[in-house]
Amino acid sequence: MKKKKYIMSGGTAFAEKEDLQKLSDYAKKGWLLDRFAFLGYTLKKGTPQDLQYSLDFQENADDEYFMLFQEAGWQHVCSAGHAMHIFSAPEGTKPIYSDVETVIDRYKREKHSVGKAALSILAVMVFLLLFDVMSLYGWFPEAVGTISDILLIISTVLLVFPGLPYFAYQRKLKKLGNI
Repeated sequence: MKKKKYIMSGGTAFAEKEDLQKLSDYAKKGWLLDRFAFLGYTLKKGTPQDLQYSLDFQENADDEYFMLFQEAGWQHVCSAGHAMHIFSAPEGTKPIYSDVETVIDRYKREKHSVGKAALSILAVMVFLLLFDVMSLYGWFPEAVGTISDILLIISTVLLVFPGLPYFAYQRKLKKLGNI
């Protein structure tokens, strides 16, 4: 019998509630969240439980941070990238974010974080585009233009990862009426 299972994520910026609900549904069947995986989660077989999950973002979280959640009844399950943390608690435990202001603050922090990453990639893309144009006009060797084209394609793909979440958080903030 399989003891581990992989499930896809809808993306924490786009489908956070759906992902967390899916994790709760799996917990009821005995599949408990073990850790983040590439574009999803790894679950491990265990005892069926009525759990709710919550996601929080905190860079460089320390022991005090995790202690606060523990005192509120939330157990740390896993983290990714030293900034994204998932907690679990029995059904009925008071949510981590119980008011609109803290949700707005959280979305603003995340939007700012992914926005900085997207802006950095855009800045690199501008320089690559300049190198490409300069190569077209003969100011740089043709090889520089070719390399710039390849790096532009790669950076465009990389831009999707912080760019789309940026717009998702922007949309969430707009829905909350705080733009």
